[in-house]
Amino acid sequence: MFSSLLVANRGEIACRVMRTARRLGLRTIAVYSEADADALHVREAHEAHCIGAAPARDSYLHIGRILDAARASGAQAIHPGYGFLSESAPFAQACSRAGIVFVGPPESAIRAMGSKAAAKALLAQAGVPLTPGFHGADQDPARLAAEAAHIGFPVLIKASAGGGGKGMRRVDRAADFPAALAACRREALAAFGDDVVLIEKYIEQPRHIEVQVFADTHGNAVHLFERDCSVQRRHQKVLEEAPAPGVSPQRRAALGRAALQVVRAVGYVGAGTVEFIAPRALAPEAPEAGFYFMEMNTRLQVEHPVTEMITGLDLVEWQLRVAAGEALPLDQAALTWRGHAIEARLYAEDADQGYLPATGTLAFFAGPPPAPYLRLDAGVQTGDRIGPHYDPMIGKLIAWGETRDAARLRLRDALAQTCIVGVVSNLAFLGRLVEAPSFAAALLDTDLLERDAAALAPPTGAPAPTAWLLVALATLAAESGDAETAQVPPDGCAGAWCCADSWRANLAPQRRLQLSWRGPADAVLHDVWAGPAPAARDAPAAVLLTVGGQQYRCRAQWHRRVPAVPQRPEAWAGTLRAHIDGRVFEALTVRHAGRWHLFHDGRHDSFALAGALAADTPPESAADEGVRAPMPGKLIALLAAPGSRVARNAPLLIVEAMKMEHTVRAPRAGVLRAFRVAVGDQVAMGEFLADLEPDPPAAAGPAP
Repeated sequence: MFSSLLVANRGEIACRVMRTARRLGLRTIAVYSEADADALHVREAHEAHCIGAAPARDSYLHIGRILDAARASGAQAIHPGYGFLSESAPFAQACSRAGIVFVGPPESAIRAMGSKAAAKALLAQAGVPLTPGFHGADQDPARLAAEAAHIGFPVLIKASAGGGGKGMRRVDRAADFPAALAACRREALAAFGDDVVLIEKYIEQPRHIEVQVFADTHGNAVHLFERDCSVQRRHQKVLEEAPAPGVSPQRRAALGRAALQVVRAVGYVGAGTVEFIAPRALAPEAPEAGFYFMEMNTRLQVEHPVTEMITGLDLVEWQLRVAAGEALPLDQAALTWRGHAIEARLYAEDADQGYLPATGTLAFFAGPPPAPYLRLDAGVQTGDRIGPHYDPMIGKLIAWGETRDAARLRLRDALAQTCIVGVVSNLAFLGRLVEAPSFAAALLDTDLLERDAAALAPPTGAPAPTAWLLVALATLAAESGDAETAQVPPDGCAGAWCCADSWRANLAPQRRLQLSWRGPADAVLHDVWAGPAPAARDAPAAVLLTVGGQQYRCRAQWHRRVPAVPQRPEAWAGTLRAHIDGRVFEALTVRHAGRWHLFHDGRHDSFALAGALAADTPPESAADEGVRAPMPGKLIALLAAPGSRVARNAPLLIVEAMKMEHTVRAPRAGVLRAFRVAVGDQVAMGEFLADLEPDPPAAAGPAP
């Protein structure tokens, strides 16, 4: 085994690889861009080297600078993680020429699988079942359109060098094919430097089932069972699980055999994933048929933890041992699995606004309390910034159970005990997703999010009275200071002048808490009145809270919630355990930037606290007449002409963010007066992009 390892990646995968490397006694070396100088993977490494500016092409994709860092640090091996250079044959070749071990497959295997078209031609000869399609070298748009028509719509356009959903479009009609092809080629060229595409028949209600494989340099090859990765948005995975529900032992064996056919056909070494596509309804009478090879990822996958959770193995350790020339630790007969595991990807994105990526600083981030059946793989901590340059993943939350439903319920509870404040995230969306009817019933396919859209929609109504009471109790607890534990009502008071309990001479104390909540439609304002509750025999002291004309007898205890790094002064976070009219409630509360964030009952609600001494809140500004950027990114296309009249939701511009294209549409009907930006400009979130003069309101008709 080598003694030092450079991780040529960032974020949660860099932290995860270094965790295993440290356990094996290896010296860990990080590389980072100027934007990542204070990143978690830099802090966790034994040493770190800056390799360039923020854009990936100037840092994480710059082979020469990474090799310079390896030489300067004395690294004996390089682990590429996933993404960036993990499937780059030139990078594997450069490592070999520099005398540095590449923790991955040989260059020849990467090249064989790097082109989806070439891979399918090779595997067709090996007898691997393939999806009907066109994988030829002729990339003339007319030829591709003709092939799509011959295959029959709907079809899928895919970047031949792609992955992660980039450069991929479903096309249902011939008329939509040219625009979809152009968009796929733009995305593919930007993400992979190659705009070659292939066309395949789109399988209706498809499931994505993948098989984890491993091979060594001694001729041994095994599979570590399958995963289901069908729950996706924009062709990118949201939930993954192992084993795949509804797969019989016979079909599992058939999938494993087909995956090992692929491994042997390309002379593979190391960790890889062979992906298959299958109809949602797997025919029980044909256990060895009904699935088709889709692609092979010549690297470790984001979802590898679910395989680790059911097998009890460390796949990164296997990678390192195979790269060091050792034989696989186990043969196929010795490999077993137990239980079920499900992984949820936590992203800085607005799932309720088309999954737009978000940026910002994590004012507070904490996962659920540690448990042997839970795992949180994160690449950030409280105080870290999610920037616009890279994938907006915050981390991955994985739950294990003896059965699928046990794992699902544990994941649901773990998501409910997770706090993310300061950055828009998909946390609440994930909580709704694991409860969605199709997911709960294991009716898995890539259409699940659309099919269960109603169940996945965010709640629109104002929070229940309980939520207002919990925020009021958190406010009262906060007045006790920054102690580890606070009581409501307080245990005691040193005198009238050091208490904020609304004491009044000769009158019962009573105070007014003004709370406001702003939802998707409008703001809701409530006054919560607080005063001492009448003494009750054999009952602990309590406060009496009044909201909406209803009185509630309450008491609460607040415990500080400490994140992975020391508590930041700008966020006051903790767990509130409240007794309200004899019922017990528990919620997570975070105070940040003058607002309370309440995580309770599967919701994340934000409340502002006003009062006599608080500054007046300025009224909401009227809707402006411009078009603003929904996320930071690069403007790559203008889709309308200045001076033209556009309908509501008409496409106006395309912004590229996180290597994905996002179409900015007209927020209302009107006349597009002018663009304020040009193609190639970098734009900030909220920046004005165009002037849109709205249509005047319709004139009222004559009185009857």
